[in-house]
Amino acid sequence: MSIDTGTAAKVAKLARIKVEDDQLPALAEEFNRILGFIEQLGEVDVEGVEPMTSVAPQRLKRREDVVTDGGYQDKVLSNAPDAREGFFAVPKVVE
Repeated sequence: MSIDTGTAAKVAKLARIKVEDDQLPALAEEFNRILGFIEQLGEVDVEGVEPMTSVAPQRLKRREDVVTDGGYQDKVLSNAPDAREGFFAVPKVVE
């Protein structure tokens, strides 16, 4: 996959990063280097390698999943600027 300057401009716009037109070829080249590195990672043989949560072996702490506090829905929602049907109401952000 190759990124051209048009695609680099679109990515910059979506990321809300101001990039001057004369800098778009360098940005596109940087994207292409990143994608090339990702392709190299895809070639690594990971057969038999256990997934890790850290570079140092450790066991995750476990606890009982119990409710220790709650039942204050009315108090919590009293601070909300807009609450409906027992939930926080937020403006739509995705079209």
